Amino acid sequence: MKVLAAANTIDDQANLLSPEERTELAERADAINEKIKGEVFILTTNSNTEEPRKFADDQLRDRIGNDHNGALLLLDMNQREIYLSTSGNMIDFVTDKRRDQLLDDVTEAMKNSDYYQASTAYLTNIKSFVDNGVPGGSYRIDENTGKVTYYKSITPLELAIGVLVAAIAAIGFFVSVRLRYQLKIGTYKYPYRQNAQLDLTERQDQLVNSFVTTRRIPKASNNNGGGGGGSSTHSSGGGTFGGGGRSF
Repeated sequence: MKVLAAANTIDDQANLLSPEERTELAERADAINEKIKGEVFILTTNSNTEEPRKFADDQLRDRIGNDHNGALLLLDMNQREIYLSTSGNMIDFVTDKRRDQLLDDVTEAMKNSDYYQASTAYLTNIKSFVDNGVPGGSYRIDENTGKVTYYKSITPLELAIGVLVAAIAAIGFFVSVRLRYQLKIGTYKYPYRQNAQLDLTERQDQLVNSFVTTRRIPKASNNNGGGGGGSSTHSSGGGTFGGGGRSF
């Protein structure tokens, strides 16, 4: 099963990696796949003659379909090109700023002919981007039309405001119903003097124990998190893709 998973995730057509390296990389990719509800791939080739971006987009689409969650790193040995193709939620995780960081790391390793390190750098960066989440203020910009689409997520402040508004609405509804059905003043007098009864009993409560719950609030990490930024997108074969490439 591991060999099959490695063959599907790490498609090493150029034979740049050992079988052990492919298996190890596939296991790391599987962990990322669970988080993104999609798939990430590495494809090496020494025979491609197509434009790397189109080839990478086509290869990713063939594996997951249009606009599904995924990413594919193409290592094109014939044209000495690296290309990262992203789709679905990976477009938002991999902003242009993060993409450049990833390509910097992969390119450096490829120039040194360290293909395992290049693959590791790709997966390490992708995992970090996913773990840090989509940066606040992120957006997509279509390179053909210039249309900008902002990524919207609910912030803790917005969540708190929503809860407060809901609570106020619930209280208002309760008060309205109670006022509607309560007895009008003066229409009925209860004979409390005749019907009242008072029984007093003595009771002692002993405190057995008390608890204080504390929670550590972690500081926001600046590692690979970015401060927002855009993800450039383009259309190919009916789908939307992000990413970018470099020569090595």
